[in-house]
Amino acid sequence: MIKSETIWVIDDDKSIRWVLEKALQKANFAIRSFDNAKDLLTALQKDVPDALLTDIRMPGMDGLQLLDKVQISHPDLPVIVMTAHSDLESAVSAFHGGAFEYLPKPFDIKDVVDLAHRACVHGQRQESDKNTLSSNKDVAAPTPEIIGAAPAMQEVFRAIGRLARSHITVLINGESGTGKELVAKALHRHSPRAKNPFIALNMAAIPKDLMESELFGHEKGSFTGAQARRTGRFEQANGGTLFLDEIGDMPAELQTRLLRVLADGEFYPVGGYAAIKVDVRIIAATHQDLESLVAQGRFREDLFHRLNVIRVHIPPLRERKQDIPQLLQHFLKHTAQELATEIKILTPEAEAFLTTLEWSGNVRQLENVCRWLSVMASGREIHLHDLPPELLNDTPEKTANADNWEMALKVWINQQLAAKKPDVAKHTIPTVEAILIKAALDFTHGRRHEAAILLGYGRNTLTRKINELGLEE
Repeated sequence: MIKSETIWVIDDDKSIRWVLEKALQKANFAIRSFDNAKDLLTALQKDVPDALLTDIRMPGMDGLQLLDKVQISHPDLPVIVMTAHSDLESAVSAFHGGAFEYLPKPFDIKDVVDLAHRACVHGQRQESDKNTLSSNKDVAAPTPEIIGAAPAMQEVFRAIGRLARSHITVLINGESGTGKELVAKALHRHSPRAKNPFIALNMAAIPKDLMESELFGHEKGSFTGAQARRTGRFEQANGGTLFLDEIGDMPAELQTRLLRVLADGEFYPVGGYAAIKVDVRIIAATHQDLESLVAQGRFREDLFHRLNVIRVHIPPLRERKQDIPQLLQHFLKHTAQELATEIKILTPEAEAFLTTLEWSGNVRQLENVCRWLSVMASGREIHLHDLPPELLNDTPEKTANADNWEMALKVWINQQLAAKKPDVAKHTIPTVEAILIKAALDFTHGRRHEAAILLGYGRNTLTRKINELGLEE
């Protein structure tokens, strides 16, 4: 007979517990719930479920402290950690503590049920195994190093959390400006190599003739101008991480040398005869399609497979537009601290407009716009007319696009709801009607009969609405 799946839920929020209980019971789980971690630990002394589902932020003992204790007393027990704080630190702390999975709120109930099933199956299979992973929690940074609540960014956070304890080679791909170096630094910061150097080198920024010396160093007199021995980036990164950005721009002859270092863990400096052994974790990044470069013969296939052990894809900003308001707030605050000025605040209209843009330069472009606004906007509030002219002038067809104005309206409505503004519909619908009527009257040069026909109103209805909305000139 197949053992039933048992899961325990820990959350101080009664409504969350109720929702989870009903959903999991409906899915035929045996469930028990607790409002605090202390009671759960007491219950674990008498019985053990297949999996735990715990919140992070709780009074008394929080979810990470609970996870730490469970890892010591029941290392085989899968723990799902859920939190409303959708940032990298929460994800990494959870995975460092040995969590089975990280679940950001708000969540879809179907996803919770599927995840609970996976955790229970894993727990049942691991009953006889010993979990040797140690608990390795980091102190949370005062602000998240990478911001992103979008599902695609949560996948990036999960990847960083899972890879943090390893020394494995990682290939990061994403468009320019998406934050590839930030992800590389996060992988290093949360790894066992964190106390050792993180060395970054952009292949596209170095002249071809200097690239070999830059990577491997050179001996005195090895070429004209080499007046002293120079340590290369590989040697500088010994014990730590070497981040090779834009790896697709590496010349073919250097690809061969890099392949040998990855295979042997040693290299010869330019003009040197003694091999230098190094212990370096390689993280490579590119905005190019390496598979295509391999097919064209411009990138070594064997090197590609050496680098492409684990791939992390960073989504472009246009695919995670829900993160734009939080990113704007973060960059405006950061720039104000940097410049020692007051923090600028975006009006809902300006923020909604910025959220509709495509951002071809991704997060880097967004950050630069925030810097521009912090310096150039005259008042504390940033209005639409304060935005850089190129953003306003280059997008007439985009701002007229139906999908974009609907998105802008949705962003604004979400802001009103999040701010708990009362009577949102009561204030929003008249505003929309007023805009419609003004536009129709402008289009018909004030001829009400024509405007009424275009709007689908009767003439008397239009007149009444003009009076109600205070649109009489």
